[in-house]
Amino acid sequence: MPTMAERLGHPADARLLIVSCDGLGSCHAANLGCYEALRDGIATSARLMVPCPWSREAASRYRGEDVGVELTLNAEWDLYRWGPLTQAPSLLDGDGGFPRSRTEVWDHADLEEVLRECRTQIERAILWGFDISHLGSHRATLQLRPEFFDVYLELAVDFGLPLRLPAGSSQRSVGFPFRRLAAEEGVVAADHVVMLRGVGTRKALHRALFDLAPGVTEINAHPALDTPELRALTPDWPARSDDHHLLVADHDLRSLAERAGVIFIGYRELRDLQRKGS
Repeated sequence: MPTMAERLGHPADARLLIVSCDGLGSCHAANLGCYEALRDGIATSARLMVPCPWSREAASRYRGEDVGVELTLNAEWDLYRWGPLTQAPSLLDGDGGFPRSRTEVWDHADLEEVLRECRTQIERAILWGFDISHLGSHRATLQLRPEFFDVYLELAVDFGLPLRLPAGSSQRSVGFPFRRLAAEEGVVAADHVVMLRGVGTRKALHRALFDLAPGVTEINAHPALDTPELRALTPDWPARSDDHHLLVADHDLRSLAERAGVIFIGYRELRDLQRKGS
């Protein structure tokens, strides 16, 4: 079988890297940071959190960049809340928004309401004019439980979109073969994912440039401008601001990537491959 790199038109041993921006739509600082990283930096993709209050503003700034949808069923911040577009009762906590933890979602969410909410988020992004390149799952809520993964996979098939999936090495601990299930349905995913603990990508990205395995690897960042808004929202704002600086202003990264033979790609290449195969 040809490798993912070969299917994308590259040599079998090519090292391809997707640099994704999480948090688009979550706040104004993130909207500015993500689009600057895509337009002026080394980011190659981003994901929109449609239920968040600043997602419509993110849509107004869209100019055709590689943007997917971060299917969102959680609102984890204490001082800043968002909730389901469908007003689904099982997706609301007692504080007027989505539950904070994925365990709460798993314990209380009605799967029909989950499917309706996630489909609505995708359709809303399409209505706003986004040429959606892939699907992700906020806080991995749809990725790590088989009954929720079924919803995730169904939407990927229905809309012809690749999925962001955890590394294959985590399948044993998760307890079901999510990568095999996706492949059987013709759904494409990156070969490898650089796993990060929390927010902050600098060390992992520098290391990844020289440690990439052949194939497609994805690494996530959370770029946002250092503003009073961002500082008020989350205590990890310094890492988000540093991610913005890393992707936009660290001019050594491109030369490092060139010396390491890394090829930057986005999710559109994977989406086109998936749709061609189907």
